[in-house]
Amino acid sequence: MNETTQFVAHDYQEYAINKITATPKCGLFLDMGMGKTVTTLTAISELMYNLLEVSKVLVIAPLRVAEDTWSRETEKWSHTSFLQVSKILGPAECRKEALNQRADIYVINRENLAWLVDHLGKNWDFDMVVVDEFSSFKNSKSQRFKALRKVMPKIKRLVGLTGTPAPNTLLDLWPQIYLLDRGERLGKTKRAYLDKYFTPGARNGHVIFEWRLKNGAEDHIHRHVSDICVSMKAEDWLEMPERIDNTISIKLPSKARAQYSELEKEFLLEFEHSDVVADSAAVLSNKLLQLANGAIYDENQEYQEIHSKKLEALAD
Repeated sequence: MNETTQFVAHDYQEYAINKITATPKCGLFLDMGMGKTVTTLTAISELMYNLLEVSKVLVIAPLRVAEDTWSRETEKWSHTSFLQVSKILGPAECRKEALNQRADIYVINRENLAWLVDHLGKNWDFDMVVVDEFSSFKNSKSQRFKALRKVMPKIKRLVGLTGTPAPNTLLDLWPQIYLLDRGERLGKTKRAYLDKYFTPGARNGHVIFEWRLKNGAEDHIHRHVSDICVSMKAEDWLEMPERIDNTISIKLPSKARAQYSELEKEFLLEFEHSDVVADSAAVLSNKLLQLANGAIYDENQEYQEIHSKKLEALAD
């Protein structure tokens, strides 16, 4: 049995956990490295085994995340290692078999969500859904969006996980919030959302290619969704020590130094079966950097090893 790690929540994680347990439909917009997965798993454990409000959880994630991240994170932490995870992945028969397994959390890649909705039909029994990378549901015309919208009335709890939205991504925010509140906060349609918060820019006839945020719209949007969304940036919450720069000086071997000087002077360095040619000052600068690092690309796009001093210093 693998060793587990004791989880001690940071203040912001504790806040996010409480937000998930207290808010049936919510968005968790946290920067990378802030622990979205363990935070959500902690809330799932609380909702399922302490509050008894959830019985079966579906996690929708990118394929690689579905294959590894959720099961690995569940097994890693001592307070979640008892949770059983079943992966609805691979060919249809494997997916059906995984569905029939007894588990707490079922993980599926987002490309198979439409299949799952059609397969279960009226027998949909996931009362909690977690969407990892919620921003992948930004297209309201996509099959995955339509599939999730179809079963929304049967889902008691929905958690959307993604990074913090930047101003240029607010254009795509409406579909995600719609899945949480069915249009209560940002409007029933995307066009209504665009008309309220954005100004049309470049267009071709009736087709608008660019939308610009109106003055004050960003703050207004954030206020409107603040009761169901948690948005935190790593720089505001993670206490990191000051960066320490440790500069290690490397002395080039005499042969490499001579090759460096030749290339710098002649814009040409000859090898047995190929040459290195720098036809401009910019290319020369790049080639000299390559040589100093230990290897250089020749005219055949193959690399020529010059020295290994930097690798030796790294090993030390």
